[in-house]
Amino acid sequence: MAYRITSQLYEKIKHFARFPPTGVSLRQMVMFGQNPSQGTLLRATQFLADELPIRIAHRVKELDNLPHNLSEMPSIIKVKNWYAQSFEDLVNFPKPELPPIIREKLSANSAEQTKLPDNVPNFSINLTNSGKLKPSVPIGHRYYSNIDDLDWPPEVRYYNEKFTKLIEAIKRRHDPVVTTVGILEYKQHKKSAVIDTDIQAFLDRFYMSRIGIRMLIGQHVALNRLPSRSDYVGIICTKTNIAQTVQDAADNARFICEEYYGLFRAPEIQTFCPPDLIFTYVPTHLSHMLFELLKNSLRAVVELFGDDVDEYPPIRVIVAEGKEDITIKISDEGGGIPRSNIPLVWTYMYTTAEVQKLDPDFIDSDFKAPMAGFGYGLPISRLYARYFGGDLKLISMEGFGTDVYLHLNRISNSDEPLH
Repeated sequence: MAYRITSQLYEKIKHFARFPPTGVSLRQMVMFGQNPSQGTLLRATQFLADELPIRIAHRVKELDNLPHNLSEMPSIIKVKNWYAQSFEDLVNFPKPELPPIIREKLSANSAEQTKLPDNVPNFSINLTNSGKLKPSVPIGHRYYSNIDDLDWPPEVRYYNEKFTKLIEAIKRRHDPVVTTVGILEYKQHKKSAVIDTDIQAFLDRFYMSRIGIRMLIGQHVALNRLPSRSDYVGIICTKTNIAQTVQDAADNARFICEEYYGLFRAPEIQTFCPPDLIFTYVPTHLSHMLFELLKNSLRAVVELFGDDVDEYPPIRVIVAEGKEDITIKISDEGGGIPRSNIPLVWTYMYTTAEVQKLDPDFIDSDFKAPMAGFGYGLPISRLYARYFGGDLKLISMEGFGTDVYLHLNRISNSDEPLH
């Protein structure tokens, strides 16, 4: 039986959507997640139990008010119902049953806590139309650390475990969201190769919010499930090695390229990076971005020169370390992009390759196209970069090649770009 949103539930969703979401920086997540006790995990659970319904409510409300009758499309209704069901699961999740003495100590301990350090604005995206920075929402009382001096009863562990199972199920439910949102349907209905700017802005907000929700869930699940490692805090690696991550992404992209085009040897990818350059980041995010960018460069080179040449011009990856950013430049000689087409590469479902079709039941937690043809690679990669205060930019020389600049914020203290 299909899930239906009741009027009572929708009223509750509208109520939660009145509250602003609370941003958490990468640095705050690292500081909070180091050597967590059951009490710290309880606080994290309480934070997510408050925060996730707010973020999900914003998305349900927006999905219900899309322009151009997009809210009536079957794929949008399906996704909206997934979000509403997850919202209902979260708001109906029972509160922990703790002994009175534990509640008193927890309340007293909270009042004395030193707050996690403040964030700085996310300069890549957090600007109003007037150019002024939007005010940041402080973390306030909803996220504390260093509450290890209590004798936690078994009920706390049980509560943390049950909540972890719940958000794991929510994450699985939302796995196919990217490929379900029916932008291809919309474009076919409009008989246009590109989407309107208001729909593009909606998709940027929607997918950015999705990245944030999955980041919070993934981090919380990892803190509760994975064994402790000296260089990891949840899914965040405090010693992410740039050179190794680039090499792994290059190997994967070249393998896919050889399989797709039937090549004996894909174009070489030359890396210029200090071998010991490390910083704090989420390796899966970085790998996803590098894989998509390198895949684009490989396709451009192979399709320009053909699949029967003895040697291709190499793709160069140059890494520079600055005080604020680590910048990765990927340069290819794949013929470049006409200047009039450059704005289009950031729009969803725009691709110069033959359009690929996905099974409606396709599920993949980190969507990656086999080689090309889906039109998600660049816009989603830019959102991943901007999520932690970085950016992704493209400069092309038509008739020669393209340079892509991936800026990564190495300070790790910028706000999530919440809407």
